Amino acid sequence: MSDDTLPKWVKPLLEFGPMAAFFFAYMRMKETVYTIGSNDYQGFIVVTALFVPLLLVCTGILWKLTGKISPMQIMTVILVTAFGGMTVWLNDDRFIKMKPTLIYLIFGGLLSIGLLRGQSYLRVVMQEALPMQDAGWMILTRRVTAFFFGLAMLNEVIWRGFSTEIWVYFKTFGLTAALFAFFMMQGRLLTKYALQKGD
Repeated sequence: MSDDTLPKWVKPLLEFGPMAAFFFAYMRMKETVYTIGSNDYQGFIVVTALFVPLLLVCTGILWKLTGKISPMQIMTVILVTAFGGMTVWLNDDRFIKMKPTLIYLIFGGLLSIGLLRGQSYLRVVMQEALPMQDAGWMILTRRVTAFFFGLAMLNEVIWRGFSTEIWVYFKTFGLTAALFAFFMMQGRLLTKYALQKGD
């Protein structure tokens, strides 16, 4: 089944549903301490334990329905599983909070390697969605690289300097809004370097 044959709400639900579920579950469970075995777990830890398998299931369903998942989704699943697992296993919320930092550093680093080689790795994964001239891809890649490094630094500031609740709001709404705003601001670039029919 392709993206074109899916109802329009299915893909966004599978991509953003787990994060929304994480947020609402955290808001309900954040004040509760759960005793499991001989250990006490804050609500955040328990919600993380529920979030990891939910993300795996939703990603698996998305792959089954569309036959593909993006490199960023693959990396997210790997890091969420690893860092979420360490968060629960060690009963330490710092690991899952570090995950966005690592994701943005990895992707920023990969794009930087491409730029040093005179290539746009961003084009490889997005060229079907954004037909654009080579010069446009290089400009966009430089901007996205800087943006990713900026988000990594911002995540570090938020989780180290503020409460868990503030970080959850930031992760759920702040990062999403920042990504949306960033790509909205690239409208002039996309228009200027867009490929015309016949190019």
